[in-house]
Amino acid sequence: MRYFCSPIQLVTNMDYSIEIKGRSEVVVGSAGDHLPRLLPDKRVVVVSDTNIDRHYHSLVNRYDHVLIGLGEASKTLVTADAIYKKFISMGVDRSTFVLAIGGGIVTDVAGFVASTYMRGLEFGFISTSLLGQVDASVGGKNGVNVDGYKNMVGTFTQPRFVICDAGMLRTLPERELRTGMAEIIKAGIIADGELFSILERTPLAELAKNPEMLGEVVYRAVKVKADIVERDERETGDRRKLNLGHTLAHAIEKSSSKMNHGEAVAVGLALISEAAMHRGILSAADRERICGLLRRTGFDLTPPVAMRVLLKAVAKDKKSEGDMLHVVFPEAVGSCRVERMPLDEFSAMFV
Repeated sequence: MRYFCSPIQLVTNMDYSIEIKGRSEVVVGSAGDHLPRLLPDKRVVVVSDTNIDRHYHSLVNRYDHVLIGLGEASKTLVTADAIYKKFISMGVDRSTFVLAIGGGIVTDVAGFVASTYMRGLEFGFISTSLLGQVDASVGGKNGVNVDGYKNMVGTFTQPRFVICDAGMLRTLPERELRTGMAEIIKAGIIADGELFSILERTPLAELAKNPEMLGEVVYRAVKVKADIVERDERETGDRRKLNLGHTLAHAIEKSSSKMNHGEAVAVGLALISEAAMHRGILSAADRERICGLLRRTGFDLTPPVAMRVLLKAVAKDKKSEGDMLHVVFPEAVGSCRVERMPLDEFSAMFV
């Protein structure tokens, strides 16, 4: 039975469906239950990676498929070009549906390729990492890195569907679960104080053992993003709030290989919270709540390189406009705002 509570739809007692822009459905629930109803009646080609193929070979092998390598090193135009050539050899055409099965790297690359091959194919995602479920796979951004700079080439194209199956997270190591938690904490800071409170009273180890609670946390984080994307699909206003902590996080990823995305976001959240407190935007109590939760989740909040190195990388970030940045500041747990400021003023907050 389906219960409608627009834009949220309760699919079963434990599953949720959120509609974005009237053309993309995000389901938090079992992939086995929902994939048959979500896939269109046409040829399906899977894009995945070697690790997912090892864990879910029977699912990947059900369709013609293309496998890519692991990690950020695979999120490039070289990989996209290889998939284009493979698609051509496989006879993929405009009637083909592309199904990406994997984490954020797979969904970013597959979404970019599907959006641009033959001027655009329909595609959908089964997101298998916590980071992918709450961030990369949702919202219609698809892209690849260029020269180490994150998502320099990409598109805004909504997937037909995204399936976020908490049961598929059981194969993730603790570090990969933790990296997804950074984006969930970010969602709580942006617009869901209750989500933040749930995380404060639920240690990561407990969350990892409870798929129902983890599914609820994923749903709440996805809903924060979906609500914002519904208002601003192409990042001209409210969607910039989703970049909370990311200006410095992307600089960390560019400047060092010591941290993965979530670890870099955690540092970025701590640094921008400190700056917001000193500017009188954020209370000392809320700054401590934010940094305290990040530490208890297991994040090291020390930047892996000197701030001068990070600030140099910020100057080349794709989100800068000349010497101006759109900087996202937390105002409180559950609220943030965007300020446009010169790069020099931004840099001065950290030196």
